[in-house]
Amino acid sequence: MPETDAPMLCPIPHGLVAPGAETAPFRRVLAMSELAPGAMRRASFGDLDLLVASTNAGIVVTDDRCPHMAAPLSIGTLDGCVVACVLHGATFDLSTGLTVEFPTTGGLDPGGLYHPPRVSAGGGARPEPPVAKTRARALTRTRHVRYYPARIRDGQLEARTPAD
Repeated sequence: MPETDAPMLCPIPHGLVAPGAETAPFRRVLAMSELAPGAMRRASFGDLDLLVASTNAGIVVTDDRCPHMAAPLSIGTLDGCVVACVLHGATFDLSTGLTVEFPTTGGLDPGGLYHPPRVSAGGGARPEPPVAKTRARALTRTRHVRYYPARIRDGQLEARTPAD
């Protein structure tokens, strides 16, 4: 019978497993004792940086890279299931993989819909920057969060990660 205080894993949203992770072998990421409720940690394997987050929906293992411009999410903030990137103020729901608030720089969402730049979190639109920056921002795509299948064994969090 499982313990009632045992940490749970958050289900991975359909279609959002990181490329190569679905069939990769499990490897030890960290001891569960190293992850407090509501906390985030970074774990690195070669050039693969993982974000391990203890959300209110369960433990999540994703890339420790903002799906907008690759800043480390682990230095951002976590509120429930929503992680905020410190670089451009984007927020992402770790239980769904979706963008909650688009980056201040604007750009394309995963479906190709353009979002204009905004002043700040909750702020309105701001004037477009000079032509080259406007074009670059308009073509920068913010993707969905990508996940690594995980399990908890003998107090250790393990995740499927492609070979490095």
